[in-house]
Amino acid sequence: MQLPGTFQIEATDGASRTGILHTAHGPVRTPIFMPVGTVGSVKAIAPDDLEAIGAEIILGNTYHLYLRPGDEVVARRGGLHGFNAWPRPILTDSGGFQVFSLSGLRTIKEEGVTFRSHLDGSKHLFTPEKVVAIQRNLNSDIMMCLDECVPADADRAYTASSLGLTTRWAARCRAAYPRGTAGNLLFGIVQGGMFRDLRAESARQLADLDFEGYAIGGLSVGESKETMLELLSHTAPLLPADKPRYLMGVGTPLDIVRGIDAGVDMFDCVLPTRNARNGTLYTSLGKINIKRREFMEDDRPLDPACNCYTCRTFSRAYLRHLYTSQELLAFRLNSIHNLTYFLDVVRGARAAVREGRFAAYRRMFEELYDA
Repeated sequence: MQLPGTFQIEATDGASRTGILHTAHGPVRTPIFMPVGTVGSVKAIAPDDLEAIGAEIILGNTYHLYLRPGDEVVARRGGLHGFNAWPRPILTDSGGFQVFSLSGLRTIKEEGVTFRSHLDGSKHLFTPEKVVAIQRNLNSDIMMCLDECVPADADRAYTASSLGLTTRWAARCRAAYPRGTAGNLLFGIVQGGMFRDLRAESARQLADLDFEGYAIGGLSVGESKETMLELLSHTAPLLPADKPRYLMGVGTPLDIVRGIDAGVDMFDCVLPTRNARNGTLYTSLGKINIKRREFMEDDRPLDPACNCYTCRTFSRAYLRHLYTSQELLAFRLNSIHNLTYFLDVVRGARAAVREGRFAAYRRMFEELYDA
């Protein structure tokens, strides 16, 4: 068994690559999509559903689990793996993005971030050291450093100052959890807003801290799609080539394929499960809104190219009926399919990289979703 943190690149095709990241709870084949389980549960999906669709790693949210039920409650139950009965790897974010989204409810200082709970208004302080301690209690396989995410319209002066703070916080996270302390891995998060040179500086500073992996943060926060893709393509190659690269919270199928084309290995997004609950489903033929009347008597499977439980078992007519009847089963069946589709995207990408045909694979998605 390889030591946690070992990252083996098995094949490349241009900047795209496929490999294996070893963790304390097993290997993760990359590129990979990670279903989001904010409060320790992927919405509407049980662990056996995740096993059945081939999920290899899921996410938990430090901010939400700290507030409820509390990281110490989770620790007393064997960490997040024991608490939610998921035996495979788990990544937890630092809570930085959630604090960013609180806006008027938080204050950022050198010490850390003071914020008020969205649940009861109680006051809390996240320092880099505390964020690491919370994630150690959760015993996530991959922990994220505390960072500050700036809005897309932040000016250069503020962005540069914020970048410096993020680097200092990252250094404190690394000091709180030195390399090789235990089986948990620690990733740094590149910031720098919409400025290419600041992104490059952030990547350089974090590389000097020698993390087990690196994330690209602060994208898809209000900028145009063109800007997001340009900054992604600029930033990814600046990160250490021998470490996994994680694009945080960016997530349409086309975004994922273009991210892989830029050299990214790991992705997460709430999009597949959120859209599933809204009736928007991804298929090999493009997106389908299952609410539409045209599916009322459509006996075809949702996606004839998909082998998930939903597509093997039920018709479009039945799925529409469940959704329009507001049956809870609609959430589960739609989520099973959308997550399977996203996982199939990265499984197909891995095969395309190994076979040297990734450019054609990317064009297929561009034709499907970029028309």
